[in-house]
Amino acid sequence: MPLLITIIGLIVLILLISYFKFHVFLSFLIVTLGVGLALQMHPAQIMTAVQQGIGGTLGSIVSIIALGAMLGKLVAQSGAAQRISTKMMELIGTSYVRWAFMITGFIVGLPLFYSVGFMLLAPLVITVSYRYKLPAIYIAIPMLASLSVTQGYLPPHPAPLAIVKQFDVDMGLTLFYGIIVAIPAILISGALFGSTLKNYLTLPNKAFIAPELKEDEMPSTFMSFFSVLLPILLISLATIALPNFDKKSFMHQFLTFVGDPIVSMFISVVFALYALGIKQNKTMGEVTNLLGDSIKEVALLFLIFGGAGALKQVLTDGGVSQSIASMMQESSLHPLVLAWGMAAIIRVAVGSSTVSGITTAGFVAPLLASTNTEPHLMVLSIGAGSMMFSHVNDAGFWLFREYFQLSMTETLKTWSVMETLVSVSGLAGVMALNAFIG
Repeated sequence: MPLLITIIGLIVLILLISYFKFHVFLSFLIVTLGVGLALQMHPAQIMTAVQQGIGGTLGSIVSIIALGAMLGKLVAQSGAAQRISTKMMELIGTSYVRWAFMITGFIVGLPLFYSVGFMLLAPLVITVSYRYKLPAIYIAIPMLASLSVTQGYLPPHPAPLAIVKQFDVDMGLTLFYGIIVAIPAILISGALFGSTLKNYLTLPNKAFIAPELKEDEMPSTFMSFFSVLLPILLISLATIALPNFDKKSFMHQFLTFVGDPIVSMFISVVFALYALGIKQNKTMGEVTNLLGDSIKEVALLFLIFGGAGALKQVLTDGGVSQSIASMMQESSLHPLVLAWGMAAIIRVAVGSSTVSGITTAGFVAPLLASTNTEPHLMVLSIGAGSMMFSHVNDAGFWLFREYFQLSMTETLKTWSVMETLVSVSGLAGVMALNAFIG
């Protein structure tokens, strides 16, 4: 029954937004309240879940999105994005730009949270699309597939890291196996599927495109690349150096602070204020106006993410994920397939890859003791399942839709299919690796 209620609720949400053209945030609230009541939650419990869902979702991403929008605006308006895109085209040409972004997405996605990587790279994709008359979706999907795979499969991202710790397995070996599985998954969901999307010619959000500047009006090549890569460098430095210091030492605490995604993005924005603003002969007032404009451009996303978070929390508190896990626990499927399927269904129902991964891990942990399942592959199987078919209850769905200005149907046909391929190809890779090392 909880699963049926969830499916009905999601269908109503899609109809409200796409057919009746109802406001997205209000649609989320209507469906959230209705689903909560249908799950027999007490009204006070529903409202608590709504508040926790909105607060929890925005609390974890609002700072990153706001700072990412600011950095993206400065990179675009200063001419840094133009400089980077020009250099990329000189080095690789338009024929291989998809591959360049796909590799960049993987490298960026290893240390950075998905939302940080998206906010850094999406403006570059949009700039290249406009400057060189290339379909934005055709370029973006390979890069986004790389970001999604790293988020779902590989520690130190939240869900894989939590599962690694819960199963008490080696993170280095999990990462090694994960990269082996990730490469074909990216090639299938990004390069191969992305090659079929040349006909999606919808223009992306122009907010990140500045008027074309002359050579002497743009920042230097070094300053342009450094401004974009600074948060990646800070987080990577912290990740690599932290094991060398005692947890109580000043350097460990300092690197932990600097390596936090929000702090690294904040430092990068402050650096960009000077390097891409003041140094480019802009007044502080002009720079401040640019930052204000960047927040206006992503303000609707905050409401959408809040609505998605409220629905996710009601589904979680209403027992949907536990119900699905209990229902599948009696299955006779291979443990790796069972874990993938359980994570996939919870992901589709609840919308959160992290909730999906952690919930599934708790239910399949006993299988590791009663079977000879390779625990590192179990981490990857759950991670792959947790990426299945992102849709209207996932914040990433809306981030993609708003940046690339697609309709609901187009977003489902591109983003959601790409995420499904990430999940299915990940399972195929895990099973193939299991046959090889088993």
